[in-house]
Parts: sequence; C-alpha cells; structure tokens
Amino acid sequence: MPWPKIARMVKRSRSRRAAEGAWGLVLLARVLGIGALAALILASGAWASWRTAQHVMLTKGHDRGTVTLAACGDSSCTGPFAPEGAATARPKVTVSLPVRHHVGEKVPVVIEPGTDTGVRAGLGGVLFAWVPLGGALLLAAVVVGGGMRMPRTAWTLAAAGAALLGGAFLTL
Repeated sequence: MPWPKIARMVKRSRSRRAAEGAWGLVLLARVLGIGALAALILASGAWASWRTAQHVMLTKGHDRGTVTLAACGDSSCTGPFAPEGAATARPKVTVSLPVRHHVGEKVPVVIEPGTDTGVRAGLGGVLFAWVPLGGALLLAAVVVGGGMRMPRTAWTLAAAGAALLGGAFLTL
C-alpha cells in the first residue's frame, strides 16, 4: 500500500480527536467517582468496626473477665461480671451476643470504659467486631465489579468479606 493512502487513513479530524478526548475524560471521571464511592464504603465499614474492635484488640487498661449469662434476649444477654485481676465485679453487664448462647454459659468479655457494656474477648470477639467491615467489603465488591468493571478486584474484595463473615459465624 502506498504511503499517502496510509497517511489519509490514519489522519483524523480535529472534531473527532476532541470527541475522543472528551469521552476519555468521561471514563476517567466514572472510574474516579466509583473509586471514591468504594473507598467511602470501606472507610465507613472500618470506622464502624473500630468502635468495638478497639476494646477487644487493645485491652490494656480495660476490665477483663467473664460474664455468666443470666438472661438472654434476641440480640443481647445480661449477667454478673467476674473480673480477672484488679478489676471490680459488677452485678449486671450487657453483652451483645448471637442467639446460640444460652443462660448459664460463661463468656469472656472486655468491659468498655465508663459503661456496663461488655464486648466478647478472644478471636471470636475480634472477628465479631469486624463484621461491619466484612459487609462493607461485600458491598464494595459489587460497586467495584459493576461500576469500575474490575472483576478480579471485585472477587478479591468479595472473598475477603465472605471469609471475615464466615469466620465470625464459625467462631461465635
């Protein structure tokens, strides 16, 4: 093929180049907007999880002990707190627990400072505290997969969220 004919095929008009540039900006704005939305979802999930997880993971200075479950409702149980170490005993502490716990069981807890609310201690408590982040990972996976068209990243986020939620379910 002669050179001038190839040059005519490659040459584009200014309006077409401008339209392609504008379309590129639209695609870039979409990716940045959806990326910011996914980051916001993950940050809010981490923030909601950290409110409880800080008491379970950073236990220095917190009252640790066990709660003997005396009464259980739909989502929480109450009972007397028996401390470990120099903490003070409390007659009634409320613990948010799943339904499968029964009256009479002893549950290791960490007391939130300034309250009579206990947070489950140990690996089960850590995983249970991070459940909001697991849900945020699953939601961000849908946003990243659908909005940004990044299926591998979406599957990775979904697998991490499912593993966190599954681990919390199995340990509690």
